[in-house]
Amino acid sequence: MARFFNTAGPCDPRLHYMLPPERRIPGVRGLLAEQAYFVVRAPRQTGKTTAFRKLAGDLAEEGAFATVHLSCEAAAIARNDVGSGIDTLISILSREAEALAPELSPPDPAEVAVVPALDRLTEYLSRWSRKSPLPIVLFLDEIDALQGDTLLSVLRQLRAGYPHRPAGFPHSVALIGLRDVRDYRAGLEGETLGTASPFNIKVESLTLPSFDPQGIAELYDQHQADTGQAFTDEAKALAFELTGGQPWLVNALARQAVQAAEGKAEIGSKEIESAKEALILRRDTHLDSLIDRLREPRVRRILEPILAGELLTAEVLDDDIAFVRDLGLVADRGQGLEIANPIYREVIPRALTSVMEHSVVPPRLSYLAQNGGLDFDRLLNDFEAFWLENSESFLHLAPYSEAAAQLVFMAFLQKITNGKGRVDREYAVGRGRLDLCVRWPRPDGTDERFAVELKVWRDGRPDPEARGIEQLSSYLDRLGLEKGTLVLFDQRNRAPAVPERRYRSQAVHAGRRIDIIRL
Repeated sequence: MARFFNTAGPCDPRLHYMLPPERRIPGVRGLLAEQAYFVVRAPRQTGKTTAFRKLAGDLAEEGAFATVHLSCEAAAIARNDVGSGIDTLISILSREAEALAPELSPPDPAEVAVVPALDRLTEYLSRWSRKSPLPIVLFLDEIDALQGDTLLSVLRQLRAGYPHRPAGFPHSVALIGLRDVRDYRAGLEGETLGTASPFNIKVESLTLPSFDPQGIAELYDQHQADTGQAFTDEAKALAFELTGGQPWLVNALARQAVQAAEGKAEIGSKEIESAKEALILRRDTHLDSLIDRLREPRVRRILEPILAGELLTAEVLDDDIAFVRDLGLVADRGQGLEIANPIYREVIPRALTSVMEHSVVPPRLSYLAQNGGLDFDRLLNDFEAFWLENSESFLHLAPYSEAAAQLVFMAFLQKITNGKGRVDREYAVGRGRLDLCVRWPRPDGTDERFAVELKVWRDGRPDPEARGIEQLSSYLDRLGLEKGTLVLFDQRNRAPAVPERRYRSQAVHAGRRIDIIRL
């Protein structure tokens, strides 16, 4: 059977193109040699389970440890029922250990059934460790799926047995999940443990890196070796640019491109670009799982100022930044916090504006110019009219109030361009603006491009027009365009009424024409 790019569940080298898993977790064997208890955190679908399942199998074959990898997810339903949660974990552990040699097998769970739940896991692991001729290594995957008292009890019971390792307790334990220990959920409302004390025995908190350009090339070249169909160097470079190396996105782009390019000798950047658009429109499970996070307060505290181009507020803690970074939503590449990659950068505002987009009724059915291009001036005129009539009601619909004006504009733009054109977005914390490049296909196969910069005038700030002209001119220079539009939203508390502050003007900066719209 031919291998394929995997986007669902752990990778299997017999079925899937994949990079050597242990390469992505360097240093883990050193931690095992130290009898360490440690945390591995990384966003969903980045390869955690693949890497540790493979490592568990390798360690078992090498014969130095009795190694078991298990998922804690089935015990999540127990929540605060510690007895049920602990029994479920012990049952899963017993089942996963059936692959071990008989002399390495753990005790029958029935042996500890009468032990109080708060000590039952400790007792079970202690009996197994004393019985086993080899030291025990446990990889507890999806550990942060547990909640409430069950989670606290598991952490505390591991800590209670820790001093007795390796003869009387597992030699080494890895807790594998989305977050670091301090960010594990304590309850249904999303509050965290607030401290690492229930598991203060960890010596490291590791993460899995994204793929680098060489890794993407190696992965895509496996497809060429198997099928003869090559990814061009430009396609590989674009895949890295669009995904930032996020493993699921890297595989999903390739899978979509391969399906669309059936029968072609090679896959180029055009196929990768089309695959990106298909992924964004389809919003697969991976993307939906990220979108589910957007309304969480800790996520909103970071993403709202990024979308608005504002500085982080004083209420933001380092732990909030670490939490959102661990989810894979943001990155800091030396220019301030920004959305982690261009695909997420497009998916996030689309998700936030989807409700508004459904409510937008464009004044016209078509914005096609006579030459088949986009009549962008007409579009901007109609947005002005739309804003005058609907701004108050739509500002209340926007889920992120600090970025409300920007989100309303993007909802209007997306409604009109959806299905034919596309919108590239650039925004980051502290940039003071949001840059948009609207791309519209011409009949000859090239793209028309229209640049827009959005800025908001807030209380206590100077008029942003001069700075906006300068910033937009720089953006136009990067795009190679001679003309752009600066839209200034006056959001001051004492601003004139919308009809009164509506005003149009023009400016020239560095030889480039800037149309200015004040709303």
